[in-house]
Amino acid sequence: MDALYYQMDLLKTLNEKLIGSDRINKEFLDLSGNAYFYYNCADEYFEATGDWKGLTGMGIQKLTDTELLYDCVQKEDEEALREILLADETGMREMVREICLKDGKTWIEASAFVKYSENHENHEKFVCIKDITKFKAQNDELTYMAYYDSLTGLYNRNYFVQQLRKMIEKAEKNHTSVSVIMLDIDEFKKVNDSIGLILGDELIQDFGQFLSDFKNDHTIIGRFGADVFILGIYDPCGRSTVENIHHEIKMRLKRPFTLSSRDEIYINISTGVAEYPDAGDSAFVIIKNAEVCMFHTKEENRGGIRYFDESVLNRFLKTVSMEQRLRDAIDSEGFILYFQPQYDCRNGKLRGCEALIRWQDENGDFISPTEFIPLAEKSGGIVPIGNWVLKEALMIYSAWKRQFQFDGIISINISAVQIHKDNFATNIIRLLEQFDVSPKDVELEITESVFINNFDEVISKMTLLRDHGVKVSLDDFGTGFSSLSYLKDLPIDTLKIDKTFIDTVLSDTSTGIITESVVSMVKKLGFETVAEGVETEAQYQYLKSIECDNIQGFYLGRPMAREEFEILLMRSAGTRQKG
Repeated sequence: MDALYYQMDLLKTLNEKLIGSDRINKEFLDLSGNAYFYYNCADEYFEATGDWKGLTGMGIQKLTDTELLYDCVQKEDEEALREILLADETGMREMVREICLKDGKTWIEASAFVKYSENHENHEKFVCIKDITKFKAQNDELTYMAYYDSLTGLYNRNYFVQQLRKMIEKAEKNHTSVSVIMLDIDEFKKVNDSIGLILGDELIQDFGQFLSDFKNDHTIIGRFGADVFILGIYDPCGRSTVENIHHEIKMRLKRPFTLSSRDEIYINISTGVAEYPDAGDSAFVIIKNAEVCMFHTKEENRGGIRYFDESVLNRFLKTVSMEQRLRDAIDSEGFILYFQPQYDCRNGKLRGCEALIRWQDENGDFISPTEFIPLAEKSGGIVPIGNWVLKEALMIYSAWKRQFQFDGIISINISAVQIHKDNFATNIIRLLEQFDVSPKDVELEITESVFINNFDEVISKMTLLRDHGVKVSLDDFGTGFSSLSYLKDLPIDTLKIDKTFIDTVLSDTSTGIITESVVSMVKKLGFETVAEGVETEAQYQYLKSIECDNIQGFYLGRPMAREEFEILLMRSAGTRQKG
């Protein structure tokens, strides 16, 4: 009897443990926030647990209650729910579906696992429902970041390329074309600097929103950079589709964008167009060629549109090649200086010379400064080039001073990019001391363009150098934003009259009158004058007659290598000794 009581107590204890364990497991399942049901087809046993009410709004207690779940989900997700609930009828073992509930905000992950008997006559089915709304939102955000531009909502670069690739594959199968339009907002940096980054972003958003109106089943739109946008058009109607879009954009840009600050901002765009298959056979090539055309437009016809052709590409490739060679030349200091003499009009004596940079490539051919200087200014290479010219010119001049007792002036060209560097003036003063060159023997030639940005800064630096004894010459006068009224405020010593005036000074009465007036007024202001591009005796005599101080040009001396100019210096030194 005692043994029987012992067995009964043991069974009771085990049963209590099982009941407790079952209760704990149920509590864990309820606390998980998930919902579950189990179904055994052999004995049609069904059990539901977890937070069905909280998840779906439905209390699930028996198998037929699961039919109520169809009323809880979006219509388009009913089929996904059906696949989960009937997974055992289709022979599936495992299945997972993401389903959106009726409110359009809540997402659930429904998973089914089916365990079959060996003969497949009986089975057990386990279904789990869990809330994935937060995960879905995070995942959607990551997906959005992966595919879309965060500022404008347009396709980002990577996703645009993917979609364009698909367009081109489709066009190849259907023997049609795809046009790519690349747009760049002209001088956007200046706009950003004037209104600030926040309002600049707002402007980009507004323009992007406008462009998004062109999106349809045949057109995709992306943002490629700070101010660069791109459109891909499947099966366009020749150029007319592109022209119509471009026309609509240009019409919109005739009106300002009104920002939250109430600023009204006008912008303009430069446009490049390339078309598959004529401009290339891949998305990357088409995009590159559209970009080439866009850059060509910015350089040649800002605000216009350019379609791809071989000449544009060849020019671009030539420019890229020259940029690389120029970088190599900068690294190796692969330049030389030529020197063009300047003469006093009154007595014909050598006034000095202008140092002119020359670039001789690996084939021995000279590349014109009009080709490589603009490239250097755009790339920032003009600064190391300019520093090299300064150092080389002063070193050579110092040697001439010792060897030939040369007492003339050496003129050195300074770029606008150079002059805006913080250490510009101190660097020149340091080089003068390094090569023991007197500041009064050096003349820095600047063009009117240096005053366009930060007038006061340039004036301050020029004044500092003049106070130190360096001369300043205003080069190419008459080709920029020339105004005689502002000359009196400039810290300059010399004014150079541009060759374009000298070319027609004898054939055009108006040019003659202007030139004579400039020379007369400048002399009254106390400046020295140098006429550039003097090529004939008649020009020389005319300039002499109107009392122009100095001349420079092919008539009395072409730019020459150092060795040639030193022969000129030896002759000049011999003349002085005889005198």
